Amino acid sequence: MIARYLSPDHGLTPRRALVLRWIARAVLTLMALVVAAWLVLFITKGRFLRPLFEKIATARVHRPVKVAGEFNLYFAPFNVAFRADGLSVANPAWAGPTDFIDARHIALRLRTWPLLIGQHKIATAELDGAQVSLQWDADHTHNTWTFAAPDAHPQPFEMPDIERGQITDTHIAYRDPKSQIAFAVDIHPLSAVNSHIDSVLGFSGTGSLRQKPVRFSGRVENTDQALRAGSSQVALHAEGAATTIDLSGEMPGISNITAGQYQLKVRGTNMADLLDFIGAVGVPTRHYHLVAEASRQPDGDWMFNDIKGVFGDSDLAGRLAVGTRNDRLHLDADMQTASLDLLDAAPFIGYDPARLDRMGTKGLVTQENGHPRILPDAPLRSAELRQFDADVRYRVGVIANRNFPVEKIAVTLHLDHGVMALKPVSAVVATGRMDGAFTLDARGRQVLADYQVRLHPTPMGKLLARFGVEEAGTSGTISGRLALRGVGNSLRDNLAHANGRMVAIIPAGTMWARNIQLAELDIGTFITKMFQKKLKQPVAINCGLVGFTVKDGVSFADPLLIDTKKNIITGNGDFSFRDESIDLHVKAKGKTFSLFSLQSPVGVGGYLAAPKLNVISPQLLERAGAAAALGLVATPVAALIAFIDPGDGKAAACGPVLAGATASAQRTSAGKPIKGLKPSGH
Repeated sequence: MIARYLSPDHGLTPRRALVLRWIARAVLTLMALVVAAWLVLFITKGRFLRPLFEKIATARVHRPVKVAGEFNLYFAPFNVAFRADGLSVANPAWAGPTDFIDARHIALRLRTWPLLIGQHKIATAELDGAQVSLQWDADHTHNTWTFAAPDAHPQPFEMPDIERGQITDTHIAYRDPKSQIAFAVDIHPLSAVNSHIDSVLGFSGTGSLRQKPVRFSGRVENTDQALRAGSSQVALHAEGAATTIDLSGEMPGISNITAGQYQLKVRGTNMADLLDFIGAVGVPTRHYHLVAEASRQPDGDWMFNDIKGVFGDSDLAGRLAVGTRNDRLHLDADMQTASLDLLDAAPFIGYDPARLDRMGTKGLVTQENGHPRILPDAPLRSAELRQFDADVRYRVGVIANRNFPVEKIAVTLHLDHGVMALKPVSAVVATGRMDGAFTLDARGRQVLADYQVRLHPTPMGKLLARFGVEEAGTSGTISGRLALRGVGNSLRDNLAHANGRMVAIIPAGTMWARNIQLAELDIGTFITKMFQKKLKQPVAINCGLVGFTVKDGVSFADPLLIDTKKNIITGNGDFSFRDESIDLHVKAKGKTFSLFSLQSPVGVGGYLAAPKLNVISPQLLERAGAAAALGLVATPVAALIAFIDPGDGKAAACGPVLAGATASAQRTSAGKPIKGLKPSGH
């Protein structure tokens, strides 16, 4: 037939017809050779190609490839059929003697036409009795699954497209020293749950994340459908470091598992353990449980939306994104708490959440060398803070504690290469406003911290109502400023080496303490039983200043001064962040003579966790009780207003007082220095 079309009758010259005949014969010969090769391969199953395969594969992957048993490589009929029993592919020398894969049996059917254009589409895959070792080197510059020259850039692990497959009796090990991740997984098929499930793939294993042991198990239902790039249900259960994680949802395919939408449930004793798993420093919490919707974004970030749950006795909601920025782990979060229990806030600054769970508020105080300590001593984990970056926004509706009228807290945190800035920090305190900024520089061997807090004019009636101050008779306000800078690897150590100034200013106003409550004070019960009296009139205040200059962790009174209608109250002494001891003395000079007072100072001693009044006389004891009712003894500042003594005190000039000036700047109304008023410790 071909010859007929090449005949001269069809208008071809003899020369051209001869050329076309040779081409036709060559094509036919080539086709015959292809058919013959196909037939030879099909009959022999390509067993004779094993040495050639080992040689080419070894050169291609730059490491030894061997087949110890049966070998097949042929067309069946159009797809490429491959079988290798006892197949082993070595790991690079740095990974040790373990092979990358050592399989008892592996069989593949590859789509021919995609293979010719460089695509790897696997129609069917069987893997049995395999040991797979996936490793990163210590510097994270090489991995075992990048089959290239030793100096090639490492590539991410990519699962080829598999339409249908079966895995049996297979063990997979993964190790990443830099990320401190290691796990071993056993894969084993399970029986079908019902007639609608083609097959179920189960897996279980153990390992460690950042030196914390974990164990896990799970299952993939409809695995045949999943391998055909169809949807499948997946479930995972993991436990480790007092944390339990359950993940379930639908994945679009076994080769695209990260594109699924999953329901995540997490519970544990401390939320910080959860972030430890990914190499981040988390905020410590009491026991917690959370649910969230988890998915991976196109940019590679894992997004956890609709987070809802509780920690301790507080609620938590919001979203969290975990990803990388400039090859560094980065967290971005927006979180909210409607009601924050004060005990749940304590771990944020270093108190032990497990101890608080066991002991409640008593867990805030520890004993050291026979003395109580209240400042937390948990390490600030400077090394870990340098390993990741973060941007976090946190909002709190209200503090659920009647002693602390605080609400509408807002904190913005930015962490960049070991420098953490909490700025701005704001809150509403007793209808007044507080704002501040905190910086922790963890780039050095010790953390350098800067604390800045400002309390804007706040009604004392609302602030101290819990301690017996009557709002209706109290018109005074209080303002404050704190500026400290310290070095140390815990809050306690940091403040023990701090320098700066702390000031509280009281402008003109009145304070009325009628409903005195003393139950919180050791001396209070004694005073109440002895005198059973109440203040009948408000105390009129011209101005007041409670100032402390902090030098190397010791806070010196500079000054302690309150000017009232009838008296000038002064104080000196100090309290220490080093051992938390208090040594303050307060004395009042009356502007008019009183027959009911004696001229004696009152001391405040003890420790920040357990302050004590050192009362000199019964008369002062009664007045000390009234002052204690103001609730000021619970701070490092002495209760001042009720210590009224006879004398010739002059009214203080309120200009330097209201400016928060130091003791040396204070003056009487006549412009003279106040006698006996000087900075403590000087």
